[in-house]
Amino acid sequence: MKNKRIIAAALAAALIIIFAGVGFKLYSDAGEYYTQIDNSKIEQLESKGGVIDFTGGMSYQYTLTAYDENGKEKTIKFGTEKELKEDAFICLTVKPIQGVVDWKEVLYDELPQAAQSNYTPQ
Repeated sequence: MKNKRIIAAALAAALIIIFAGVGFKLYSDAGEYYTQIDNSKIEQLESKGGVIDFTGGMSYQYTLTAYDENGKEKTIKFGTEKELKEDAFICLTVKPIQGVVDWKEVLYDELPQAAQSNYTPQ
């Protein structure tokens, strides 16, 4: 009986460690994607009111095609507080569960080669 409790406790501990590790990996693993601003792909967000603001305090949402450093394409949605500069290149930091957590404007020459092949220099 004592052995069964020890085995059950060991299995429970192992499962907790595995789930914690997977959760940490998903939460902390960020990737970078590169895109070009197209203001025809913007949507103005309106707060629905209530206690929780599902817009995240953002006024606009972009839906753009972006590319990672290997040229893999992905459609990404992200919010901003203002319209961004038309045709600007940006680097998006994306986490699996949270989505876009940061973005910064970059120059065409700063894009990875695989991402550059999808755009023309400005």
